[in-house]
Amino acid sequence: MKLLLTIALIAVLTVLTVPAHAQLATPNDNGITYGHVHLNVSDIEVHKKLWVEWFGGEVVQKGPLTAIRLPNFLIALTEQDPTGPMQGSVLDHFGFKVRNTTEFVERWRAAGMEVGPEFIGAEGLPNAYVMAPDGVWVELQEDQALPVEASGYHVHYRTPMYTELLDWYVEVFDLEIRPRGRIETATNVPGMNMSFALPTGEWADSDTAPTRGRALDHIGFEIDNLEAFYQSLVAKGIEFDVEFREIESIAVKIAIFTDPSGVRFELTEGLDRW
Repeated sequence: MKLLLTIALIAVLTVLTVPAHAQLATPNDNGITYGHVHLNVSDIEVHKKLWVEWFGGEVVQKGPLTAIRLPNFLIALTEQDPTGPMQGSVLDHFGFKVRNTTEFVERWRAAGMEVGPEFIGAEGLPNAYVMAPDGVWVELQEDQALPVEASGYHVHYRTPMYTELLDWYVEVFDLEIRPRGRIETATNVPGMNMSFALPTGEWADSDTAPTRGRALDHIGFEIDNLEAFYQSLVAKGIEFDVEFREIESIAVKIAIFTDPSGVRFELTEGLDRW
């Protein structure tokens, strides 16, 4: 009996010590989970170092593609100068939870990097913005109970058509509108919140730019049985920029479309095995 208990304890500890960043979130009933953000960066080595040292990521290389594995999602990197920063495009920023926002920001500032507003966020917790190289705009939200260095939390759309766009995502992906604190126009997919709002600042009351070529080029969902899901979207009238195919060099199946606001969106199958 004592031996069996020891074996069971070892098995439990093994599960608990598997790095959280090794996994995407468990898919929902429709086989959907959040997959990745894809950045265009001028120096890939700078970004590899940043996402590992500051956010606890792990570099993975599949064929020609470099990515950073983090809790709930991956950051894929393409080395090319972006046509513009994230701000001013429909995908204004993406966000992480961190254990201590003030401490993170103080270290970021001491390293000579740009810090944006610090404030109490929509959920009543300390938030702050930091600017990574190439105009990558990141929001931090404090979660003192976080078991990892940082965890992906949300992507934020800003467009005059934000309510119609939310409804479009809800319809296409069979999601539910689920407010995030004071933000009423939001939905969740496993691993990530998607929030929608009007443009602010110098972009208020104006159209924001499509994402292709910008610092954040596109985002994507990981899909179980992508081929069948792709066919279901075609039947709904979704037009694809890149039709369903398998990229053998990275062991991933993909399909790419552009949403009504100009966000480039990639569906994948296979990232959950990275």
